[in-house]
Amino acid sequence: MRIEGSTALVTGSNRGIGRAIADALGERGAEVLGGVREVDAEHSPTGAANVRPVRLDLSSPDSVEASVRELGADAARIDLLVNNAGTFTGGLFDRTDVSDVYEVLQVNLAGPIHLTRLLLPGMLERGSGKIVNNASIIGHAPFPGAVVYAASKTGLHGFTESLRRELDETDLTVLELITPGVDTDMMDQVQRELDEHASTDGWDHVEPGDWAGKVADAIESDEDELDPGGAEGLAKLLPKALLDLAAKRGFSR
Repeated sequence: MRIEGSTALVTGSNRGIGRAIADALGERGAEVLGGVREVDAEHSPTGAANVRPVRLDLSSPDSVEASVRELGADAARIDLLVNNAGTFTGGLFDRTDVSDVYEVLQVNLAGPIHLTRLLLPGMLERGSGKIVNNASIIGHAPFPGAVVYAASKTGLHGFTESLRRELDETDLTVLELITPGVDTDMMDQVQRELDEHASTDGWDHVEPGDWAGKVADAIESDEDELDPGGAEGLAKLLPKALLDLAAKRGFSR
């Protein structure tokens, strides 16, 4: 897909990976709608060239519907949807607050599915478009201590693969991001919440800008999957028995 001249919507663009992807797309000539929960100085994107903040709230079905209505005519121009926004809850599942369970599943899984459903008909009518879903490495190699997050990302992986095959006879394409550990505020939260049960000091982190550049390259080359490479890339290929062994060695209740 040609990024230059396209209109992109990037959810969760106020920080971390989403901000980096929005900036990367803007630098390559896209008009970027930077989806944020609240449009204000604290939560808006960087203000980089071609990036304009728009309200995009995935916290409930009603807020998703309202956000798309507020986009108005912009919604009909979106060529590239990057479902990046996400939230995390970690620690032992039996101690997880049920309200956090529903929040994670709504923002990470139901919200992106709902948003895609609203924007997809316009893309099909125009005969072009791309859906990019940030499914994360945990969607392929679920590890303990992040049960609900793993469920949401595994579900997003299944949605992505099924949608890609369903759109095969159209001119629309789908890209799954198997995102590695990236140096973001969310990764700091992950490490804090897992610190009691796992040794996280040695985890490798990539810079958000470096990962965003690879995402933009994958969009332009029409790949259907972008994996992290290295040890994390190999993790999704490991048989169940080896994943079980790695979890047993790396996690303790």
